Amino acid sequence: MEDGSENRFWSVLRRIFGSRCDAPLEEIILEARQDGELKNEEFLMLLNVLKLSQKQAVEIMVPRTDLVCCEVNDSMNEVARTIIESGHSRIPIYRENRDHMVGLVHAKDLLEFFLGDKDASLTNIMRAPYFIPETKNVREILLEFQSKKIHMAIVIDEYGGTSGMVTLEDVLEEIVGEIEDEYDPPKTPDIQVQQDGSFYVSGRTSLDELKDELGIEIHSEQVETIGGYVCHIAGKVPQKEEEFSDGIFRFTVKEADAKHIQWMEIAPVVK
Repeated sequence: MEDGSENRFWSVLRRIFGSRCDAPLEEIILEARQDGELKNEEFLMLLNVLKLSQKQAVEIMVPRTDLVCCEVNDSMNEVARTIIESGHSRIPIYRENRDHMVGLVHAKDLLEFFLGDKDASLTNIMRAPYFIPETKNVREILLEFQSKKIHMAIVIDEYGGTSGMVTLEDVLEEIVGEIEDEYDPPKTPDIQVQQDGSFYVSGRTSLDELKDELGIEIHSEQVETIGGYVCHIAGKVPQKEEEFSDGIFRFTVKEADAKHIQWMEIAPVVK
């Protein structure tokens, strides 16, 4: 923003949030845009801020299956290599499995080891992890990140297991949109159309996304994702190359672990 427009923007913000008007904030913001006091991008950003309290950690987190992390007994060289290859400045550390997160390491914490203190160990330099439940709303997460001066939280499910991870960047992207830098690896689209007309789909893709992107309508009151749907009709977590059908589509599992389907192929049933 130029200086003039920035001053105008914050002036409007003070008026909006300092107002004692009984009208909902959404209506006040909409009126400000209609009156030309807010640009469209400013309007959208403010609405996104208001929506933070309506979203939960589970909706914006990096899921467990996509976490880049190290085991507490890994060598310092292995941890450094993981950080370099992933492009992340912070990575979580677990003991035995990902349900037991015991710390996180910042890239700059490794400098002590590589600049001469060869006695430094992973347990000595890692920081205590911060845990939040899946149901914590995003506005509260942002406020806690700010007050506690932290940038990362481990998301846990109702049983205390690791569900995923939320970073400050994840929260900010809910306000300003996707943030990318030169270290971000290219992201594989969750939905890919293949040459034979079938679809290669991430298991975490929601049923609503399938409908919006591909026109595939799958209804379920039990689950929200396509991976959950296939697990439901299979009665288990399927393994690689297992096939299932609901009579309309054929689902072929391409990648899976013990708890989740990661990728699958979807094709119409030939009748």
